[in-house]
Amino acid sequence: MATTKTLLSTVASVTASVVLVRTIANDLVPEHIRYYLFSSLSSFLGRFSSQLTIVIDELDGITVNKMYRSAEIYLGTKVSPATRRLRVTKQDDSEALDVTMERGEDVEDVFQGVRFRWQLLSREANRPMYHTHRRRHYFYDSTPSEVRYFQLTFHRKHKDLALKSYLPHVLDQAKAIKEQSKTLKLYTNEDDMWTPVNLQHPATFETLAMDDEQKKEVMDDLTRFVKRKEFYRRTGKAWKRGYLLHGPPGTGKSSLIAAMANFLRFDVYDLEMTEVRSNSALRSLLVGTANRSILVVEDIDCSLDLQNRDGEKKVVKETKNSDDEIEKVTLSGLLNFVDGLWSSCGEERIIVFTTNYKDRLDPALLRPGRMDVHVPMGYCGPTGFRVLASNYHCLGDHPLFKEIEALIKEVEVTPAEVAEELMKSDDAEIALRGLIMKLIETKKKKAAGPDQNEDQEGGGNLIDGGQA
Repeated sequence: MATTKTLLSTVASVTASVVLVRTIANDLVPEHIRYYLFSSLSSFLGRFSSQLTIVIDELDGITVNKMYRSAEIYLGTKVSPATRRLRVTKQDDSEALDVTMERGEDVEDVFQGVRFRWQLLSREANRPMYHTHRRRHYFYDSTPSEVRYFQLTFHRKHKDLALKSYLPHVLDQAKAIKEQSKTLKLYTNEDDMWTPVNLQHPATFETLAMDDEQKKEVMDDLTRFVKRKEFYRRTGKAWKRGYLLHGPPGTGKSSLIAAMANFLRFDVYDLEMTEVRSNSALRSLLVGTANRSILVVEDIDCSLDLQNRDGEKKVVKETKNSDDEIEKVTLSGLLNFVDGLWSSCGEERIIVFTTNYKDRLDPALLRPGRMDVHVPMGYCGPTGFRVLASNYHCLGDHPLFKEIEALIKEVEVTPAEVAEELMKSDDAEIALRGLIMKLIETKKKKAAGPDQNEDQEGGGNLIDGGQA
């Protein structure tokens, strides 16, 4: 008992002495000197510890440390019930809340059976020295500023795992989290520059009035494409994919593009070809697009003359500049834009062309490598109608469905026309009966005379012209 009492007394005395020394140090020793002394002491004691610590500063010089930002995003998803304080922010153009650690909090993470401990800490540091170039005047801003940093602690035997596997894992996960929560942008070109706005189109593959099998084929193709980075590098091909959406107006081509963007979390660049002055301007616009994006050229048969490449008809569009010199966007320039050398200036891109009349396009545009996937956008079928009924009236079934589906099989009506009828009333019964009257009227017109829309393309399955 005497030995135990002596030990407890000694421990109490040492603890009191440490507290006293720490109080005196905080009152009398400047912050930067305390930081130096404690760092030196930690370094000395660390020689006898089995733990290894990696320090990840918020700033690398005057720029933000990418590893710090990635750790901040990643650890925001790893907070535990034991966490007492969180920091929450929100960007103006984002609906999601950004959740991050607060200073002094700890987060433990397990990777491949190894435990990693994260701490968010801060210290005071003087601002750097500045100088003005004209007067050569140098000054030192001694205003203290906060420097935040992460401390990552783990057993020293796992050093290689941490540096070669765990930290790259944190970077990859942070990128995926950021892409999933980012606000998508829709870019339009004007004066050879891209101008962005927020893309708030709500279309998804679940809300598209398309055949289920066709939707699945498109989704599978997109999923396979984004996972094949190494395949494209190994084969020496640019990491891109070309789509041609063709069919009558109102069949959902634009909605499919929006669904693709929301599915992949890709920004959309809507290229208006009539605003492009020359091949060089076209190349500049292409270089200005970001990776992980969808480049769209809508109604290419209307905006460009692509039927013939012979002689003077090689010119797609002509405009005059201020010197009355003719500038040209040629078909060869467009093809180089799609799959030539300039098309490789970027990665993970999808190029989408839309047209109402596929047979009017030059065959050179249609071959695999330029338009790999041909998606026929047809008239509304029973499956598409049920999707629209669910979208507009939350109906899974209704006594009138059988009559409507029988009529839809006999007449050619676009999803846009069906949606228009369903939107005319908030009462599902009234809206469905109005749709029946519309279909009966269309059927009578068809029986009264020859079909005036024989040149319009109907539905079909996905035609894949190349492997993703």
